[in-house]
Amino acid sequence: MGLHHGEIDDEAIPGTVHLVEVDLSHALHTKHDAGHKDIVLVPTPSDDPDDPLNWSPRRKLLSTICVNTFTVIVPLSSATGLSVSDINAGTGYLFLLCGWGLLFWQPFALQYGKRPTYLISVLATLALTMWGPYASTNGQWIAKNVLAGFFAAPIEALPEISVTDVYFSHQRGTYMGVYAFFLAGSNYFAPVICGFINQYQGWRWVFYWPAIFLAFTFVFLFFFMEETNYERKTIGVVETSDAPSTESLQTGLDPEKASPAKLPEESSAPAGEAPIAYKRKTFVQKLALKDKSKPNLMFYRAKLGISFLTWPVIFYAGFSYGTYLIWFNVLNATASVLLSAPPYNFSSSLVGLSYLSCVLGVIGGAVFTGRYSDYLTLKLVRRNQGIMEPEQRLWPFAACVFIVPGSLILWGVGAAHGVHWFGLIAAMFLLAFANTCGITLSCNYMIDSYKEMSGEAMTTVIIVRNTMSFAIGYGITPWLDGMGTQNCFISAAFIGMAISAIFLVMTTYGKRFRSQSKHQYWALVRRSKEMGIAH
Repeated sequence: MGLHHGEIDDEAIPGTVHLVEVDLSHALHTKHDAGHKDIVLVPTPSDDPDDPLNWSPRRKLLSTICVNTFTVIVPLSSATGLSVSDINAGTGYLFLLCGWGLLFWQPFALQYGKRPTYLISVLATLALTMWGPYASTNGQWIAKNVLAGFFAAPIEALPEISVTDVYFSHQRGTYMGVYAFFLAGSNYFAPVICGFINQYQGWRWVFYWPAIFLAFTFVFLFFFMEETNYERKTIGVVETSDAPSTESLQTGLDPEKASPAKLPEESSAPAGEAPIAYKRKTFVQKLALKDKSKPNLMFYRAKLGISFLTWPVIFYAGFSYGTYLIWFNVLNATASVLLSAPPYNFSSSLVGLSYLSCVLGVIGGAVFTGRYSDYLTLKLVRRNQGIMEPEQRLWPFAACVFIVPGSLILWGVGAAHGVHWFGLIAAMFLLAFANTCGITLSCNYMIDSYKEMSGEAMTTVIIVRNTMSFAIGYGITPWLDGMGTQNCFISAAFIGMAISAIFLVMTTYGKRFRSQSKHQYWALVRRSKEMGIAH
């Protein structure tokens, strides 16, 4: 698992890495975390101060703020557009295009830069949001949603990859949890905001306010979002002669103010090779709208996104993500009907306010699958003699095996029997909690398994997820009408329990699946390096 200066070991199992040195002997001559001397930095950062892994905490925080600002604003705009009943028919198309549109946008971002992709997405969404109040026919509404889905597609996969660009493996759970909070939280908070805007300012302002926020976001991202694409010359854990720590990078120092001894202008090159001179980017260089030139292989990357559908670990990540989203779609489709009917008789504004319980559920889920997930993973790694297996990320799903069926029964059966309204609010909280688990754990598992190809593989994950969402949109109403509220949710509960328990199959056989793909995987990684598109 120690790869010297970019060598690729075809026998290494993808995702299996030596993350913790249990005996603290530093037998692994590589870089370690300054705050936790036993933790190996995976992937190994270069000596380049502009390597995103080497950014100061302040610079990383700004990147995280930019990504999550984008994550909040785009769903808010999409959600407000969909709040008008006349365009409900376009919802399915929006979900579908948000997934399949990644076959264009993900290769585009990896080819030309994530920074311009974010900016184009925000600007196009701004224009489409302003179109919303003036589209007067059903055809225009559908066209708006198709275009909105296509241009909003980067939100589905790009932020997750931006997180992996900036943070190490042992930190990834925490910051993926933050991303999940902003992604899911903004979707659940949007109905609350839009209900009050519609009531007090008129329905057109449901579009105008997001447009204003999008304009602000575009300016903010233009000046403060940096490019995180970085062509890494090495793969995995790289052995070095001096194995310096990253104390200067983990203690809050700004790289522009760090001493030369802590952030060298020249790298410690491998023996027999000339040192590489690094020059820090100026502020103007950080504003560049195009990543450095590389061979145009967008079509090749798009084909990879389709081919990964046959890889069990990647397909499972998309299926798992999609399943947890589906259960909330089922609840969301019935919320207004159940809460506004007797014995609850909620007004439309109260139905909107009920979604605050979902926001609280997202917060709980983000903490549980974020910082706690990192803690649990490190504990399991230490118990496993310092070896990290991606399947260790999946164990928090054990809670969902009980939460998913419990919340679905509380919601559907409880409503059928007139349970107190607080029971339904608790069900929304629990299902939002589980939904957040699905986002964080599913994505982390795939990224930990195939980090070097995660940009392309994330496209596959979202295609599977959004295709499932598109399909369930046409199945929810017949399912509910055909079986009735109580029986519909009892069947959903048992199906949900069975599907949630599939994580046990992956904890048992996931490593075998990864091992079976190792030769094919490393051949793809090697080809990417040879073509100059490794990341």
